[in-house]
Amino acid sequence: MSHNDSFQCKKSLEVNGNTYTYWSIPDAEKNGLGDVKKLPFSLKVLLENLLRNENGVTVKAQDIKAMTEWLSKKSSTHEIAYHPARVLMQDFTGVPGVVDLAAMREAMTKLGGDPKKINPLSPVDLVIDHSVMVDHYGEASSFQENVDLEFERNQERYEFLKWAQNAFDNFKVVPPGTGICHQVNLEYLASVVAKRQVNSEQQVFPDTLVGTDSHTTMINGLSVLGWGVGGIEAEAAMLSQPVSMLIPEVVGFKFTGKLKEGATATDLVLTVVEKLRAHGVVGKFVEFFGPGLDELALADRATIANMAPEYGATCGFFPIDQETLSFLRLTGREEADIELVEAYAKAQGLWRDPNSDASYSSELHLDLNEVEPSIAGPKRPQDRILLREADTAFQDLLKKTYQFSDAQLKTTAQVQGNEISHGLVAIAAITSCTNTSNPSVMLAAGLVAKKAMEKGLKVKPWVKTSLAPGSQVVTDYLEKAGLTKALDALGFNLVGYGCTTCIGNSGPLKPEISKAIHSAKLVATSVLSGNRNFEGRISPDVQANYLASPPLVVAYALAGHLTINLTKDPLGHSPDGKPVFLKDIWPTNQEIKDCLQEAVTPAMFKTRYKDVFSGPKQWQETKAGSGFTFDWVDSSTYVRHPTFFEHMEKEATNQADILGARPLAILGDSVTTDHISPAGSIKEDSPAGKYLKEHGVLKKDFNSYGSRRGNHEVMMRGTFANIRIKNEMVPGTEGGFTRYIPTGQQMTIYDAAMAYAKDNTPLVVIGGKEYGTGSSRDWAAKGTNLLGVRAVITESFERIHRSNLIGMGVLPLQFKEGVSRKTLALTGEETFDIKGIGGLKPRQELTIVIHRANGQEETAQVLCRLDTEDELHYYQNGGILHFVLRKLNQ
Repeated sequence: MSHNDSFQCKKSLEVNGNTYTYWSIPDAEKNGLGDVKKLPFSLKVLLENLLRNENGVTVKAQDIKAMTEWLSKKSSTHEIAYHPARVLMQDFTGVPGVVDLAAMREAMTKLGGDPKKINPLSPVDLVIDHSVMVDHYGEASSFQENVDLEFERNQERYEFLKWAQNAFDNFKVVPPGTGICHQVNLEYLASVVAKRQVNSEQQVFPDTLVGTDSHTTMINGLSVLGWGVGGIEAEAAMLSQPVSMLIPEVVGFKFTGKLKEGATATDLVLTVVEKLRAHGVVGKFVEFFGPGLDELALADRATIANMAPEYGATCGFFPIDQETLSFLRLTGREEADIELVEAYAKAQGLWRDPNSDASYSSELHLDLNEVEPSIAGPKRPQDRILLREADTAFQDLLKKTYQFSDAQLKTTAQVQGNEISHGLVAIAAITSCTNTSNPSVMLAAGLVAKKAMEKGLKVKPWVKTSLAPGSQVVTDYLEKAGLTKALDALGFNLVGYGCTTCIGNSGPLKPEISKAIHSAKLVATSVLSGNRNFEGRISPDVQANYLASPPLVVAYALAGHLTINLTKDPLGHSPDGKPVFLKDIWPTNQEIKDCLQEAVTPAMFKTRYKDVFSGPKQWQETKAGSGFTFDWVDSSTYVRHPTFFEHMEKEATNQADILGARPLAILGDSVTTDHISPAGSIKEDSPAGKYLKEHGVLKKDFNSYGSRRGNHEVMMRGTFANIRIKNEMVPGTEGGFTRYIPTGQQMTIYDAAMAYAKDNTPLVVIGGKEYGTGSSRDWAAKGTNLLGVRAVITESFERIHRSNLIGMGVLPLQFKEGVSRKTLALTGEETFDIKGIGGLKPRQELTIVIHRANGQEETAQVLCRLDTEDELHYYQNGGILHFVLRKLNQ
């Protein structure tokens, strides 16, 4: 497509004797764009993207001018087409994405088109990091045993990904056992300023990306604009479709002061999450500024940026400054590339100037000195609890939420001579990308372990401990600091390099502990250094889950109970009977800093990433097909040919009105994609478990839902099947059940959906506020589609899930202010007519007709949440992939 240059800003940049082409924001200002110096840095990245991709079709001069106009209102309703430079995937979300691409190749052939057009046009990196499970722990052999099991369970998937690496251009796979995708991105893949050869030009521009994991936002700590999208949107981005978006509001978050003694980056991020959730930043960018940034190491910034999904923002951006360059040097990047980053950022006005703040839509302020040690839970990351109040908060939970009597509060159970009670810490996990990218908190955890060992403390025998770093470099610096031995001694042995406990890959508890918890009906807890603690996510044996810094994870493992106040009660006793308190084993900030300077070196990063694509011996021995299309295996229970394109025609037919729809489920507020999408372990008596048994899979080989995302049969059976989901159509029941209204029978949601499908009855799902919060799980939308749900009607949507529903051809509708399932007194016995779909416009109001069981009719106004013209086109085509296929086939 031809390139326009309405603002005559294409020019050259000389760095170290090399000449680069770039699109200059200062030149565009002079040539008619107007003054954008006060534009937030994150929006300047979007502005550069528009200048570079102006073509008069998807990006026009008025789109670029809209960025200037944003400054007058600090908001905009203008839709832009954003072209990210690359795509990042992890294997749970990546496998179904690649399955779809493989299926699209075959669909293109059936439509009479050229299957070679189905190929990533933007660079794609897929990091296999979500498949390792904590089956073995607390032993020197744990890592190897878990890796062996991972390859044994996932051989089919890995063969498929190796085929994809051979079959698709611009597609690279980082093998298992390397690290978490966000940390690999931070330490190796990201460039801050990207280079691309176009004909005779070497072009430079800000590194940007979208990722199939919501915590892609972590990379904004390194001044790389990126956020999570569904696998569906990522596939479109791979096929060079722009991301359609409204120019967002940008919330400025000012830091002043510095963290006080004893406060960690985790405590800071939990405070930030709480403040931003209260402020309301869904659909907005957050940008951090102020003198306090000078006190935050890049790893601290990455910790804050990582948890943007938890505070609800699209991203949390940190501008380029000296600390950015220092981190690039620390992680072994080439000096010439670092010098290019500095020169380009300064030429473009993207370098942070402490004396000149940008203009923001709204602002918040935090004095870092106010941050106190904290945890968050028991089921939402934004529910911060001061460490000194954690024990009383847990007791309140038992009394107020569980409404336990005094007698129930005293319930105990015996396990191998040990007494356990409510609040026992069943899982203590140093896990996930949030903190394991941050050497300061990882070394702090090691120092706590070392001091605890010296005092003769041991982890309580009922606690399942694990250490799952996001990078192999963590092992190197813990070893160099002399801390590995102490962590191992306390049971925090390496269990794998990947995302484990955070995503439900925590593995089973010891059978006797699991049995004791369930037979005594104890409320067990987990303490993890991750970012997710939603209901039913961590372990089926654990009801209350708390996020905490790595050193606090070690401390709680020693204490063994949430009912202990770590700030004043002893964690345990030394061999001679003396009480040992947290203050006795907590390192000073200076100790951590000294350890950091001595233990972390650029050589570690260079060595570990030198052969990053080679992988372990098992990966190198994994077979891979070489065909242009994938040779589907009918007997596979991991990778199956999906049905999304089965009846696809060359031309889109108008979507019809939805008449006589039945509710499949009526759900409350804050229903997450974890509640909707299959995640964690597969229960034997569930529809998915029954399917696997029918196909000859033994219970021990079920693996997780995440590992089976390439099999739509498993995934649709697990949709809305979370053990903690509450469908108001079956009051007093937890789990994936509903009422099949024609007979009044209670059954699984999957079975009801299939019964309705036989009658050709369309379905709707009703929800409350913040429907679809959490990870960018495309199966939450794909499963909804495959169950026959035509529309989802809620009080409000989280950004990514709304977008994914549209991507799968499901209509998102939002009740008008003051109207809800409660005000309408919906029971599930109603049927719904949704008319006017054929003539839809973005954000149009529609009337739905509600037919009551007693024959009465009522109407309700809803807002159609197809927010942009592009989203309307996707919906009209039956989904984004259908739209792309038809477009490529023109």
